[in-house]
Amino acid sequence: MLIDAIIEPFQLTFMMRALVVCVLIGVMCPFLGAHVINREMGFMGDALAHSVLPGMVGATILGFSPLLGAIPTGIVVALTIGYIVKKSNVSNDTSIGIMFTALFAFGLVLLSLHGDEEIHVEDILLGQITTISNTDVLVTVFLALVTFAIMVLLHKQLVFVGFDYEGAVVAGLPASRIDYLLLALLSIVIVVSLQIVGIILVVGMLITPAAAASLIAKRFSSAIVLGIVFGVASGVVGLYMSYYFNVPSGPAIALTSTAIFTLSFLNRLRTT
Repeated sequence: MLIDAIIEPFQLTFMMRALVVCVLIGVMCPFLGAHVINREMGFMGDALAHSVLPGMVGATILGFSPLLGAIPTGIVVALTIGYIVKKSNVSNDTSIGIMFTALFAFGLVLLSLHGDEEIHVEDILLGQITTISNTDVLVTVFLALVTFAIMVLLHKQLVFVGFDYEGAVVAGLPASRIDYLLLALLSIVIVVSLQIVGIILVVGMLITPAAAASLIAKRFSSAIVLGIVFGVASGVVGLYMSYYFNVPSGPAIALTSTAIFTLSFLNRLRTT
C-alpha cells in the first residue's frame, strides 16, 4: 500500500536522522541560495565545498565526526577568500580558484597518506545518509537555528547590501562586515549539506531550488519561500529514491532538484 511505502523508510533510525537533516538543509540552502544567486557567488559555494576536505579528513583521522572538522575549516577559508579579494587586486574568481584547488589537493594527499579503510572517498564526494550520527543531527539543528535566526534578523540589511552595496555604505551600514557574515553563513550551510549531498553535488542543493523559485516568483521574499518549498521537497523525495533504488543520497537529491528546476523552466517558457 501507498501509506506503507511512505512510512517504511522512516522505521529505520538512520533514515529518521537523515530526514531531519534533509529538511533542515532544504530550508537553509535555498534561503541562503537566493542571496548567493543575487550576488553571483555560485562558484564560491562550489569552492567552499571542495576546500573543507582537509578538515573533514583530519577530523576523521582523529576519531571525530567529519562535520566537526569541516565547520571551522569552511569558515576560515570563506573569510580568507573574502579578505584576499578586498585587500588585493586579485579577482574574486582567481582567489577562489587558488584556495579551492590547493586545499582540495591537500585533502586528497591526506587521504592518500593516511590510507584508512574507514574513510570512504565516495561518501565524502557523493554524500551518505547512513553515516549521520546523533551528534551530527544535534550539531546540524543548532547550526540551522543559529543561521536561520541571523538570516531573519538581518534580512533587510543582507538584501540592501546584496542589491546596492555602495548605497548600503552611504546609508551607514557596515557592508563589509555583512559580506563577511554572509560568507561565514554560507560556509556553515555548505558544511552541513555535505553530509547528505557530498562535496561534488552540494551546489545543486544550494543553487538549484533557489534558481527554480526565481523563475516563478516575482519578488525576492517570495523566491526565498518558494525555494524553501522546493528544497525540502528535493530532500525528502531524494531520500525516498535513495532508499528504494539503493543509490547515494547526494545524486538522488540533486536529480530531484534538477527535475524541479526543469519543470519551472518549462513553465516559464509556456507563460512568456
